[in-house]
Amino acid sequence: MYKNKSILLIVTGGIAAYKTPELVRRLREQHIDVRCILTRAAKEFVTPLALAAVSNDKVYEELFDLDEESEMGHIQLSRSADLVVVAPATADIMAKAAQGLANDLASTTLLATDKPVLMAPAMNVRMWDHPATQANVDTLTGRGVEMIGPDEGDMACGEYGLGRMVDPLDIVAAVKRRLFKTGPLFGKKAIVTSGPTHEPIDPVRYIANRSSGKQGHAIAAELAKLGCEVTLVSGPTRLEAPNGVKLVEIESARDMLVACQNALPADIAVCAAAVADWRVDNEAGQKLKKDGSGQIPELKLTENPDILATLSQAGDQRPKLVVGFAAETQNIREYASAKRIRKQCDWIVANDVSPSTGTFGGNENKVHVIARNQCEDWPTLSKKEVAKRLAAKIADYLKED
Repeated sequence: MYKNKSILLIVTGGIAAYKTPELVRRLREQHIDVRCILTRAAKEFVTPLALAAVSNDKVYEELFDLDEESEMGHIQLSRSADLVVVAPATADIMAKAAQGLANDLASTTLLATDKPVLMAPAMNVRMWDHPATQANVDTLTGRGVEMIGPDEGDMACGEYGLGRMVDPLDIVAAVKRRLFKTGPLFGKKAIVTSGPTHEPIDPVRYIANRSSGKQGHAIAAELAKLGCEVTLVSGPTRLEAPNGVKLVEIESARDMLVACQNALPADIAVCAAAVADWRVDNEAGQKLKKDGSGQIPELKLTENPDILATLSQAGDQRPKLVVGFAAETQNIREYASAKRIRKQCDWIVANDVSPSTGTFGGNENKVHVIARNQCEDWPTLSKKEVAKRLAAKIADYLKED
Protein backbone atom coordinates (compact mmCIF):
# COMPACT_ATOMS: atom_id res chain seq x y z
CA MET A 1 0.00 0.00 0.00
CA TYR A 2 1.31 3.43 -0.96
CA LYS A 3 1.07 6.26 1.55
CA ASN A 4 2.07 9.87 1.99
CA LYS A 5 2.27 10.70 -1.72
CA SER A 6 0.32 13.52 -3.30
CA ILE A 7 -0.12 15.20 -6.65
CA LEU A 8 -1.33 18.57 -7.79
CA LEU A 9 -3.71 18.06 -10.71
CA ILE A 10 -4.09 21.04 -13.05
CA VAL A 11 -7.25 20.68 -15.16
CA THR A 12 -7.37 22.93 -18.22
CA GLY A 13 -10.04 23.74 -20.77
CA GLY A 14 -10.22 20.78 -23.13
CA ILE A 15 -13.26 18.60 -23.54
CA ALA A 16 -11.29 15.71 -22.04
CA ALA A 17 -11.62 17.55 -18.71
CA TYR A 18 -14.86 15.65 -18.21
CA LYS A 19 -12.72 12.55 -17.55
CA THR A 20 -10.85 14.10 -14.63
CA PRO A 21 -13.26 13.07 -11.82
CA GLU A 22 -12.64 9.47 -12.89
CA LEU A 23 -8.88 10.15 -12.94
CA VAL A 24 -9.00 11.58 -9.41
CA ARG A 25 -11.04 8.63 -8.17
CA ARG A 26 -8.56 6.14 -9.66
CA LEU A 27 -5.60 7.99 -8.14
CA ARG A 28 -7.17 7.98 -4.70
CA GLU A 29 -7.76 4.22 -5.04
CA GLN A 30 -3.95 4.00 -5.15
CA HIS A 31 -3.71 5.98 -1.90
CA ILE A 32 -2.49 9.08 -3.72
CA ASP A 33 -3.79 12.37 -2.36
CA VAL A 34 -5.02 14.76 -5.05
CA ARG A 35 -5.41 18.53 -4.91
CA CYS A 36 -6.91 20.23 -7.96
CA ILE A 37 -6.50 23.51 -9.81
CA LEU A 38 -9.30 24.25 -12.27
CA THR A 39 -8.94 26.90 -14.96
CA ARG A 40 -11.85 29.10 -16.02
CA ALA A 41 -12.13 27.30 -19.35
CA ALA A 42 -12.07 23.89 -17.66
CA LYS A 43 -15.20 24.84 -15.69
CA GLU A 44 -17.10 24.62 -18.97
CA PHE A 45 -16.55 20.84 -18.89
CA VAL A 46 -16.29 19.87 -15.20
CA THR A 47 -17.49 21.60 -12.04
CA PRO A 48 -15.43 22.53 -8.98
CA LEU A 49 -18.00 20.68 -6.87
CA ALA A 50 -17.46 17.42 -8.75
CA LEU A 51 -13.69 17.56 -8.31
CA ALA A 52 -13.97 18.61 -4.68
CA ALA A 53 -16.27 15.65 -3.99
CA VAL A 54 -13.94 13.01 -5.48
CA SER A 55 -10.70 14.59 -4.20
CA ASN A 56 -12.08 15.33 -0.74
CA ASP A 57 -10.23 18.65 -0.86
CA LYS A 58 -10.79 22.23 -1.88
CA VAL A 59 -10.53 23.04 -5.61
CA TYR A 60 -8.40 26.08 -6.41
CA GLU A 61 -9.48 28.40 -9.22
CA GLU A 62 -8.29 32.00 -9.02
CA LEU A 63 -4.81 33.48 -8.74
CA PHE A 64 -6.06 36.55 -6.92
CA ASP A 65 -7.87 34.74 -4.12
CA LEU A 66 -7.28 36.97 -1.11
CA ASP A 67 -7.58 34.14 1.40
CA GLU A 68 -5.01 31.97 -0.39
CA GLU A 69 -2.67 34.63 -1.73
CA SER A 70 -2.21 36.21 1.67
CA GLU A 71 0.03 33.17 2.22
CA MET A 72 1.35 33.04 -1.37
CA GLY A 73 -1.00 30.21 -2.26
CA HIS A 74 0.40 29.61 -5.73
CA ILE A 75 3.84 28.98 -4.22
CA GLN A 76 2.47 26.57 -1.63
CA LEU A 77 0.42 24.70 -4.20
CA SER A 78 3.38 24.36 -6.53
CA ARG A 79 5.64 22.86 -3.90
CA SER A 80 3.45 20.91 -1.49
CA ALA A 81 2.85 17.98 -3.88
CA ASP A 82 5.29 15.29 -4.99
CA LEU A 83 4.26 15.60 -8.64
CA VAL A 84 2.37 18.12 -10.79
CA VAL A 85 0.03 16.57 -13.38
CA VAL A 86 -1.62 18.60 -16.13
CA ALA A 87 -4.58 16.72 -17.61
CA PRO A 88 -5.86 17.59 -20.06
CA ALA A 89 -2.91 19.71 -21.19
CA THR A 90 -4.23 22.06 -23.86
CA ALA A 91 -2.13 23.76 -26.51
CA ASP A 92 -2.65 26.99 -24.55
CA ILE A 93 -1.24 25.78 -21.22
CA MET A 94 1.67 24.09 -22.98
CA ALA A 95 2.49 27.32 -24.82
CA LYS A 96 2.32 29.31 -21.58
CA ALA A 97 4.57 26.84 -19.78
CA ALA A 98 7.09 26.75 -22.63
CA GLN A 99 7.29 30.55 -22.79
CA GLY A 100 7.23 31.10 -19.03
CA LEU A 101 3.96 33.05 -19.01
CA ALA A 102 2.12 33.41 -15.71
CA ASN A 103 -1.28 35.10 -16.11
CA ASP A 104 -3.54 32.76 -14.14
CA LEU A 105 -3.25 30.34 -11.23
CA ALA A 106 -2.42 27.30 -13.40
CA SER A 107 0.39 28.92 -15.41
CA THR A 108 1.79 30.75 -12.36
CA THR A 109 1.88 27.52 -10.38
CA LEU A 110 3.70 25.72 -13.20
CA LEU A 111 6.29 28.49 -13.35
CA ALA A 112 6.80 28.44 -9.57
CA THR A 113 7.03 24.68 -9.07
CA ASP A 114 10.21 22.85 -8.15
CA LYS A 115 8.59 19.42 -8.59
CA PRO A 116 8.49 17.11 -11.63
CA VAL A 117 5.71 17.75 -14.14
CA LEU A 118 3.69 15.24 -16.15
CA MET A 119 1.44 16.48 -18.99
CA ALA A 120 -1.31 14.60 -20.83
CA PRO A 121 -1.89 16.60 -24.04
CA ALA A 122 -5.38 16.82 -25.56
CA MET A 123 -6.30 18.92 -28.59
CA ASN A 124 -7.36 18.87 -32.23
CA VAL A 125 -5.00 16.90 -34.48
CA ARG A 126 -4.06 20.00 -36.49
CA MET A 127 -3.25 21.88 -33.31
CA TRP A 128 -1.06 19.01 -32.12
CA ASP A 129 0.72 18.79 -35.49
CA HIS A 130 1.29 22.56 -35.75
CA PRO A 131 5.00 23.48 -35.67
CA ALA A 132 4.39 25.88 -32.78
CA THR A 133 2.94 23.12 -30.61
CA GLN A 134 5.71 20.70 -31.55
CA ALA A 135 8.31 23.35 -30.73
CA ASN A 136 6.66 23.84 -27.33
CA VAL A 137 6.69 20.08 -26.73
CA ASP A 138 10.40 19.98 -27.54
CA THR A 139 11.06 22.88 -25.18
CA LEU A 140 9.10 21.32 -22.32
CA THR A 141 10.53 17.82 -22.69
CA GLY A 142 13.99 19.36 -22.91
CA ARG A 143 13.35 20.83 -19.48
CA GLY A 144 12.33 17.45 -18.08
CA VAL A 145 8.55 17.61 -18.46
CA GLU A 146 7.18 14.13 -19.21
CA MET A 147 4.51 13.82 -21.90
CA ILE A 148 2.03 10.96 -21.85
CA GLY A 149 0.13 10.79 -25.11
CA PRO A 150 -1.72 11.96 -27.00
CA ASP A 151 -3.47 8.92 -28.43
CA GLU A 152 -4.76 8.52 -31.96
CA GLY A 153 -8.50 8.31 -32.55
CA ASP A 154 -11.76 10.10 -33.26
CA MET A 155 -11.97 13.67 -32.01
CA ALA A 156 -14.94 15.45 -30.49
CA CYS A 157 -14.71 17.85 -33.45
CA GLY A 158 -15.30 14.97 -35.88
CA GLU A 159 -11.72 14.67 -37.13
CA TYR A 160 -9.37 11.72 -36.66
CA GLY A 161 -5.72 11.63 -35.63
CA LEU A 162 -3.31 12.26 -32.77
CA GLY A 163 -4.77 14.48 -30.10
CA ARG A 164 -6.96 12.40 -27.77
CA MET A 165 -6.01 12.44 -24.11
CA VAL A 166 -4.80 9.03 -23.00
CA ASP A 167 -7.03 6.87 -20.84
CA PRO A 168 -7.13 7.90 -17.16
CA LEU A 169 -5.75 4.48 -16.17
CA ASP A 170 -2.68 5.13 -18.32
CA ILE A 171 -2.17 8.43 -16.50
CA VAL A 172 -2.50 6.62 -13.16
CA ALA A 173 0.12 4.09 -14.25
CA ALA A 174 2.48 6.91 -15.30
CA VAL A 175 1.95 8.69 -11.97
CA LYS A 176 2.70 5.48 -10.04
CA ARG A 177 5.87 4.88 -12.03
CA ARG A 178 7.02 8.43 -11.35
CA LEU A 179 6.13 8.47 -7.65
CA PHE A 180 6.94 4.95 -6.57
CA LYS A 181 9.48 3.68 -9.12
CA THR A 182 7.34 0.58 -9.53
CA GLY A 183 6.69 -2.07 -12.13
CA PRO A 184 7.82 -5.67 -12.67
CA LEU A 185 10.57 -4.44 -14.99
CA PHE A 186 11.75 -1.53 -12.85
CA GLY A 187 15.55 -1.47 -12.83
CA LYS A 188 15.75 -3.39 -16.11
CA LYS A 189 17.04 -1.99 -19.40
CA ALA A 190 15.74 -2.89 -22.84
CA ILE A 191 16.71 -2.28 -26.44
CA VAL A 192 13.87 -2.39 -28.96
CA THR A 193 14.37 -2.04 -32.71
CA SER A 194 11.51 -0.86 -34.89
CA GLY A 195 10.52 0.22 -38.38
CA PRO A 196 12.32 -0.33 -41.68
CA THR A 197 15.85 0.55 -42.67
CA HIS A 198 16.68 2.64 -45.73
CA GLU A 199 19.68 1.48 -47.72
CA PRO A 200 20.82 4.21 -50.15
CA ILE A 201 21.29 3.59 -53.87
CA ASP A 202 22.27 7.18 -54.55
CA PRO A 203 21.57 10.48 -52.72
CA VAL A 204 17.90 10.29 -53.84
CA ARG A 205 16.86 6.62 -53.95
CA TYR A 206 17.03 3.80 -51.45
CA ILE A 207 16.02 0.18 -50.83
CA ALA A 208 13.40 -0.23 -48.11
CA ASN A 209 10.33 -2.25 -47.11
CA ARG A 210 6.75 -1.66 -45.99
CA SER A 211 7.25 -1.82 -42.22
CA SER A 212 5.34 0.92 -40.37
CA GLY A 213 7.08 0.47 -37.02
CA LYS A 214 3.74 0.18 -35.20
CA GLN A 215 4.56 -3.15 -33.58
CA GLY A 216 8.05 -2.21 -32.42
CA HIS A 217 6.92 1.15 -31.06
CA ALA A 218 4.03 -0.52 -29.21
CA ILE A 219 6.42 -3.03 -27.60
CA ALA A 220 8.70 -0.22 -26.44
CA ALA A 221 5.70 1.60 -24.94
CA GLU A 222 4.46 -1.46 -23.06
CA LEU A 223 7.88 -2.31 -21.65
CA ALA A 224 8.17 1.27 -20.39
CA LYS A 225 4.75 0.98 -18.74
CA LEU A 226 6.14 -1.94 -16.73
CA GLY A 227 8.93 0.28 -15.40
CA CYS A 228 11.65 -0.68 -17.86
CA GLU A 229 14.24 1.81 -19.12
CA VAL A 230 13.82 1.50 -22.88
CA THR A 231 16.00 2.60 -25.76
CA LEU A 232 14.01 2.46 -29.01
CA VAL A 233 16.21 2.29 -32.10
CA SER A 234 13.96 3.12 -35.02
CA GLY A 235 14.29 3.41 -38.74
CA PRO A 236 12.26 6.05 -40.61
CA THR A 237 8.58 6.02 -39.53
CA ARG A 238 5.79 8.53 -39.05
CA LEU A 239 5.31 7.56 -35.41
CA GLU A 240 5.77 9.63 -32.28
CA ALA A 241 8.24 8.44 -29.65
CA PRO A 242 6.35 6.47 -26.97
CA ASN A 243 6.05 8.01 -23.53
CA GLY A 244 9.02 7.45 -21.25
CA VAL A 245 11.15 5.93 -24.01
CA LYS A 246 14.52 7.12 -25.33
CA LEU A 247 14.25 7.27 -29.13
CA VAL A 248 17.33 6.87 -31.32
CA GLU A 249 16.50 7.54 -34.98
CA ILE A 250 18.61 5.83 -37.65
CA GLU A 251 18.50 5.26 -41.41
CA SER A 252 20.48 2.17 -42.35
CA ALA A 253 21.11 -1.29 -40.90
CA ARG A 254 24.68 -0.32 -40.08
CA ASP A 255 23.42 2.72 -38.18
CA MET A 256 20.98 0.50 -36.29
CA LEU A 257 23.69 -1.94 -35.26
CA VAL A 258 25.90 0.84 -33.90
CA ALA A 259 22.97 2.34 -31.96
CA CYS A 260 22.12 -1.05 -30.44
CA GLN A 261 25.72 -1.69 -29.44
CA ASN A 262 25.90 1.77 -27.87
CA ALA A 263 22.82 0.89 -25.77
CA LEU A 264 24.50 -2.17 -24.22
CA PRO A 265 24.57 -3.49 -21.59
CA ALA A 266 20.87 -4.31 -21.43
CA ASP A 267 18.70 -6.99 -19.87
CA ILE A 268 16.33 -7.31 -22.83
CA ALA A 269 16.64 -6.96 -26.59
CA VAL A 270 13.58 -7.10 -28.82
CA CYS A 271 14.49 -6.95 -32.49
CA ALA A 272 11.18 -6.04 -34.12
CA ALA A 273 12.63 -3.92 -36.95
CA ALA A 274 12.36 -5.10 -40.54
CA VAL A 275 16.04 -4.73 -41.33
CA ALA A 276 17.05 -4.87 -44.98
CA ASP A 277 19.06 -8.01 -45.67
CA TRP A 278 21.20 -6.31 -48.30
CA ARG A 279 22.62 -2.90 -49.08
CA VAL A 280 24.09 -1.44 -52.25
CA ASP A 281 27.83 -1.96 -52.31
CA ASN A 282 28.41 0.49 -55.16
CA GLU A 283 26.34 3.40 -53.83
CA ALA A 284 26.49 6.33 -56.25
CA GLY A 285 27.74 9.67 -55.01
CA GLN A 286 25.41 11.54 -57.37
CA LYS A 287 21.88 10.83 -58.57
CA LEU A 288 21.83 8.09 -61.20
CA LYS A 289 20.31 9.41 -64.44
CA LYS A 290 19.06 7.90 -67.66
CA ASP A 291 21.31 8.88 -70.55
CA GLY A 292 19.12 7.61 -73.41
CA SER A 293 21.41 4.69 -74.19
CA GLY A 294 19.10 2.09 -72.71
CA GLN A 295 21.86 0.97 -70.35
CA ILE A 296 20.55 -0.02 -66.93
CA PRO A 297 22.94 0.59 -64.01
CA GLU A 298 24.03 -2.55 -62.24
CA LEU A 299 23.54 -2.58 -58.48
CA LYS A 300 25.98 -4.73 -56.55
CA LEU A 301 24.50 -5.91 -53.28
CA THR A 302 26.26 -6.98 -50.13
CA GLU A 303 24.86 -8.43 -46.91
CA ASN A 304 23.96 -6.10 -44.09
CA PRO A 305 25.14 -6.84 -40.56
CA ASP A 306 22.90 -9.28 -38.67
CA ILE A 307 21.72 -7.27 -35.68
CA LEU A 308 19.73 -10.08 -34.03
CA ALA A 309 22.62 -12.56 -34.30
CA THR A 310 25.12 -9.95 -33.09
CA LEU A 311 23.09 -9.21 -29.94
CA SER A 312 22.46 -12.93 -29.37
CA GLN A 313 26.20 -13.62 -29.49
CA ALA A 314 27.44 -10.55 -27.63
CA GLY A 315 29.43 -12.49 -25.04
CA ASP A 316 29.38 -11.02 -21.56
CA GLN A 317 27.25 -8.13 -22.84
CA ARG A 318 24.52 -10.44 -24.19
CA PRO A 319 21.11 -9.45 -22.85
CA LYS A 320 19.46 -12.02 -20.57
CA LEU A 321 16.61 -12.29 -23.06
CA VAL A 322 16.93 -11.74 -26.80
CA VAL A 323 13.70 -11.76 -28.81
CA GLY A 324 13.69 -11.74 -32.59
CA PHE A 325 10.92 -11.27 -35.12
CA ALA A 326 10.39 -13.36 -38.23
CA ALA A 327 8.29 -11.75 -40.95
CA GLU A 328 7.39 -14.59 -43.30
CA THR A 329 5.00 -15.21 -46.19
CA GLN A 330 4.97 -19.04 -46.07
CA ASN A 331 5.90 -21.92 -43.74
CA ILE A 332 5.71 -19.45 -40.88
CA ARG A 333 6.54 -21.70 -37.91
CA GLU A 334 9.14 -23.81 -39.71
CA TYR A 335 11.11 -20.87 -41.06
CA ALA A 336 10.88 -19.00 -37.77
CA SER A 337 12.05 -22.00 -35.71
CA ALA A 338 15.04 -22.43 -37.98
CA LYS A 339 15.81 -18.72 -37.68
CA ARG A 340 15.77 -18.90 -33.86
CA ILE A 341 18.35 -21.69 -33.91
CA ARG A 342 20.46 -19.98 -36.55
CA LYS A 343 20.51 -16.61 -34.80
CA GLN A 344 20.88 -18.15 -31.30
CA CYS A 345 18.18 -15.93 -29.83
CA ASP A 346 15.84 -17.02 -27.03
CA TRP A 347 12.48 -16.38 -28.64
CA ILE A 348 11.20 -15.68 -32.11
CA VAL A 349 7.92 -13.88 -32.69
CA ALA A 350 6.75 -15.07 -36.10
CA ASN A 351 4.06 -13.44 -38.19
CA ASP A 352 2.60 -13.71 -41.67
CA VAL A 353 3.25 -10.53 -43.65
CA SER A 354 1.68 -11.68 -46.90
CA PRO A 355 -0.12 -8.76 -48.62
CA SER A 356 -3.49 -10.37 -47.90
CA THR A 357 -2.94 -10.18 -44.13
CA GLY A 358 -2.54 -6.39 -43.98
CA THR A 359 0.09 -6.81 -41.24
CA PHE A 360 2.59 -4.34 -42.74
CA GLY A 361 1.14 -0.91 -42.06
CA GLY A 362 -1.99 -2.32 -40.40
CA ASN A 363 -3.17 -2.24 -36.79
CA GLU A 364 -3.56 -5.97 -36.20
CA ASN A 365 -1.17 -8.89 -36.03
CA LYS A 366 -1.33 -12.65 -35.58
CA VAL A 367 1.85 -14.05 -34.10
CA HIS A 368 3.44 -17.30 -32.99
CA VAL A 369 5.87 -17.03 -30.07
CA ILE A 370 8.51 -19.71 -30.47
CA ALA A 371 10.97 -20.70 -27.75
CA ARG A 372 13.30 -23.69 -27.47
CA ASN A 373 10.66 -26.31 -26.69
CA GLN A 374 7.49 -24.31 -27.01
CA CYS A 375 5.29 -22.56 -29.57
CA GLU A 376 2.38 -20.33 -28.54
CA ASP A 377 -0.14 -19.50 -31.25
CA TRP A 378 -1.79 -16.21 -30.36
CA PRO A 379 -5.09 -15.13 -31.92
CA THR A 380 -5.39 -12.11 -34.16
CA LEU A 381 -4.96 -9.08 -31.90
CA SER A 382 -4.31 -5.39 -32.18
CA LYS A 383 -0.61 -4.60 -32.29
CA LYS A 384 -0.99 -2.83 -28.96
CA GLU A 385 -2.45 -5.98 -27.41
CA VAL A 386 0.32 -8.13 -28.92
CA ALA A 387 2.82 -5.72 -27.36
CA LYS A 388 1.06 -5.84 -24.00
CA ARG A 389 1.05 -9.64 -23.93
CA LEU A 390 4.66 -9.85 -25.03
CA ALA A 391 5.79 -7.34 -22.39
CA ALA A 392 3.95 -9.33 -19.69
CA LYS A 393 5.56 -12.55 -20.92
CA ILE A 394 8.99 -10.90 -20.80
CA ALA A 395 8.36 -9.70 -17.24
CA ASP A 396 7.29 -13.20 -16.14
CA TYR A 397 10.38 -14.73 -17.74
CA LEU A 398 12.79 -12.35 -16.01
CA LYS A 399 11.00 -12.77 -12.70
CA GLU A 400 11.60 -16.51 -12.87
CA ASP A 401 15.20 -16.11 -14.06
